[in-house]
Formats: sequence, structure tokens, C-alpha cells
Amino acid sequence: MPGGSPQTLRPFLWRARQLYPETEVVSRTHEGIVRYDYDAYGDRVAQLANALASAGYGEGIEAADRAGRESESPGGARLATFCWNHHRHFETYFGVPGTGAQLHTINPLLPDKHVQYIVENAADRTVFVDPSLLPKLEGAVADGPDAFETVERYVVMGESVPDTDLDAVAYESFIDGQPTSFDWPDLSEDRPAGLCYTSGTTGRPKGVEYTQQMLWSHTMGIQSPQGIPLADDDVVMPVVPMFHVNAWGLPFSATAGGAKHVYPGPKPEPADLAGLIEDEGVTVTAGVPTVWLGLMEHVKENDVDLSSLDRLVVGGSAAPEAMIRFFDDHGVELVHAWGMTETAPVGTVSEVKHGLAEADYETRLAKRGKQGLVVPGLEFRVVDDEGEEVPHDGEAFGELHVRGPWVTTEYFARPEATEAEFADGYLKTGDVVTVDPDGYVDIVDRAKDVIKSGGEWISSQELENELMAHEDVAEAAVIGVPHERWQERPLALVVPSGDDADSLSDSLRDHIRQQYPDWWVPDNVVTIDEIPKTATGKFNKKALRDEYSDGSLVEGRVPDDAAPE
Repeated sequence: MPGGSPQTLRPFLWRARQLYPETEVVSRTHEGIVRYDYDAYGDRVAQLANALASAGYGEGIEAADRAGRESESPGGARLATFCWNHHRHFETYFGVPGTGAQLHTINPLLPDKHVQYIVENAADRTVFVDPSLLPKLEGAVADGPDAFETVERYVVMGESVPDTDLDAVAYESFIDGQPTSFDWPDLSEDRPAGLCYTSGTTGRPKGVEYTQQMLWSHTMGIQSPQGIPLADDDVVMPVVPMFHVNAWGLPFSATAGGAKHVYPGPKPEPADLAGLIEDEGVTVTAGVPTVWLGLMEHVKENDVDLSSLDRLVVGGSAAPEAMIRFFDDHGVELVHAWGMTETAPVGTVSEVKHGLAEADYETRLAKRGKQGLVVPGLEFRVVDDEGEEVPHDGEAFGELHVRGPWVTTEYFARPEATEAEFADGYLKTGDVVTVDPDGYVDIVDRAKDVIKSGGEWISSQELENELMAHEDVAEAAVIGVPHERWQERPLALVVPSGDDADSLSDSLRDHIRQQYPDWWVPDNVVTIDEIPKTATGKFNKKALRDEYSDGSLVEGRVPDDAAPE
């Protein structure tokens, strides 16, 4: 093959073990803090690979495919994880695809019916499950046993198996006695290595397969200077779940760069994250904004040393400007990134371009508040409702389309979804964006979340960020609700940060009015105890729309002169 060996994951682990055998992997688990080095990690990954080979998975073992492709599937058996972020889960990241099998990370926060669907759709052969998640998995199996009929074994991620009705073996028993070396097969770069399903908030979850080459190229793309580069002096803590698009690829890129890994384990609280940052010297961490809102409040109320932390990567939704300023004041650079399950996932990163480095703080802040510049290796276009590309003037709206070596071109066993969501080799992301003359992508909204009032668009995301900039607001979500005259009007739902919620509605509407035209101002601001979250920690606007879709909270509130012309 031209260029020597194919583009697979194997060289990343080989390099880390050869060059950095004493660099640590640290893990917070239900058994306590576990630490070992890359050398010991490599031994255990080999033991896992040998155990999988003994079980008949991997190279040359074709997966039964319940979606109709049967033995035509080019990959090995699909093996699922139902786990939090810890060292054993990390061992599957190289141990499973390295053998030629396919790692299928399942989100344990999904509804049981979604778990059942994706296990059946993927025809998983083994499920690795955390002890704390056993009851959740048992419930899904008991309620839909037919969905799990392809599953041959359950492996509990620990030293023993708690009481369970499942036929399970402990992970340590599963790999115990296996050799610490493995004859890694020469895999094709087109061989499926990973599988992740979208959260399915608007329908059945859709599966996205990642080949060896897709994961290799994604790793190289984010390791570029304009990605999220990780070096051998970094200490990387992925708070974004490992079941959510491979923790944004950080376990692979941290290994490729020889960085120290820190895994925060099951359901870390802000105090747990702060403690790991201090104790382990974390330099880079990543997660959704709700995680960092919690850490912000913890830092405000406690003496927390963030001096080791260089970069905090935010994705999933936009970080409020107040959050960027807060971490700037603490010497931590907040880096916006954007991506999707379909993009493996990183597509843009908001770094300040060289020509803007000397600009004033507010100018640089405005750039950093956007989703950023496309990562080297990808291409994009922005298309309006008529299918025409819009200019990069920072004002024209359109749907973001993207393509590249780590962007999928189809959904797993879902041809009807593929036809609807891809065009001309591009993925239609469903994100409504503008692009400024410097090339910075700014997501105005999800296509389904943008509010169209009187024929004009209102960005729910902008309103949310402005509301959360108010000192009396902890969280805010804005949805469009039906309106007889204006088609839709914005309704704001906020979680107060203080006790005085009675007068909050009018003050927040006045706050919005200072920055936006009257017709952008939410017709009502409703205080609630908690904003529902999706399984990936984002605001669940579908649940809010379902609850408030009758429009009764906004009907009649908008004066004629406050609506768009």
C-alpha cells in the first residue's frame, strides 16, 4: 500500500508505550483512585485483546447483522460498552478495535426503549457494563429481552459481579491470565472500528459507524495546531462522557500525543472535578456548558486552585459570554468547539487567528464566542432555503453543510435517513449559521430551534446566552411557541440563581430589550426549578416544547409595534 502501513489506531498506542511508558493513566472509580502507566496500560489492553480473540471476536469473525446485511458486514463483531469514564473503559478503546472488532459505545442515560433499539440494531455480541449501571441495563433487558438476543455475555467493569439476573463475568476475571502481548492484526483502514448512535430526541436513534481511517484522520486533524492539540506535557481530563462520540476523540488524541490521562469516573460532582484538577495537575479538560456552570459556582464558593489548567474545551452548545470572562479572570482559556456524532465529532475550533492576536480584548472575545474555524481537513458550505450558498458576511443565514475524511456519508442500516440528511457528499448538519469575513462559523440555532416570528428569525441561542449573562439567572432556555398572528413567539424559561424570582420576569425582559429589538424580547419569562436535560447534558428543548406548546403563556402579550415589519 502506498505510504506504508494503513491509517489505523494501532500506531497511537504503539508510540505512547514506546516513548512514554511511565506516563500515567489515572482513574476515579467506584473502587477508589486507580493509577498506572502506559506500559501497564499496554499490557492490559493486550490481555483484553487476547480475551476477545479467545471468545471468537475480531479479525476474521464476521458480525451477524440484524439489519439485513448479514455476513456482508466488513467488520468484526460489535461489542458494546455501557460505562462511565474510567480506565477499564479506556482499555476497550484500543483493545476492541485493535483486534478488528467494533467498539459500540452506548449512552446509559437514554430511555430503555432506545437502548433496546440500538442493541438490536447493532446486533451487539458482548456488553461491558459498570456495576452502578447494572440495574439500568437489567431493566432494559427485562423489558425487551428480544432486543438482546444477540448478546452472548455481559462483562461487569470491576473485580467482582454484584447480584444480578444477567449471566455476567467480572472484567478482571475476563482478562485474568491472558498474555500481556498480542499479535495485532494488519487491519484495513476501511474496517469499521467504532459505532455511536445519535440521542434520538426527534425520532429513533441513528447509528454512525467510524472506520479505522476515520478515527485516525480525526485524531490527526484535532492534533493540528488549529485543532485541540495535546502534547506529552499535557494532563487531559475528558469530562464529556466516553459514550458520547468517543469523549470527543480525546482518549485517542491524548494517547497519540503521549499525554497523561485523568478519568473522572461515574457522575462527578463539581467538587470531584476541582479535586482532580488540583491533585493531578490537569491542563486540558472538556465538557458541555452545564458542567462548567457547576464548576463556576463551586469555584465562587470555595478556595479552588485552577493554576494548572490551561484550556477548557466547551462543546454541545454555546458557552455564555459570562462563562468565558469568568475563566479568563482565573487564567483559563475557554475554547469553543463544534461537532456532531456524524463528524466524529470535532468540526470547528474557535482559536484567535494570527491577524487578530493584537486586537483588543472585546474583539477577540467576540471571535472566541463563536464556534470557530473549520478544522484542517474539512470543507463546508452554508446554504439558504433555496439551496444557494450564502455570503460570508456575518449576517446571511443558512444551514451548515460539511464534508471530509472523518465525516460520515451514511447512517448505519438507515437508507431513508441517509437520503434525507446528505447531499452532494455533504452532511446537512441542521445547524443554522452565519460565517463572518474572517471565516468564523457562528451557530445561530439548530434548524428546529430557531424561532420564526412574523417572517423573521430569532436566535433562541443568543437569547439564552444573554439571559444567562444576568447575575440572577443560573440557567435559561428559550423556545418558540405558536402565536396566532406572528406564527411563533419566544418564551423564556429560567432557573433563578437567587431567591427573588417574583420580579425576575420584567427585569429580564428589560435586560434583553437593552441589547435586541423589541420583537426579539420574550413575551414571557417563566421561572422553573430545573431545565430538563437530554442524555448528553444539553437543554432538552423538545421536552419544553411538548410542555408549553399550547402558547397560552405568550398569547396576546406582543403589542403590534413590537413585532417585526
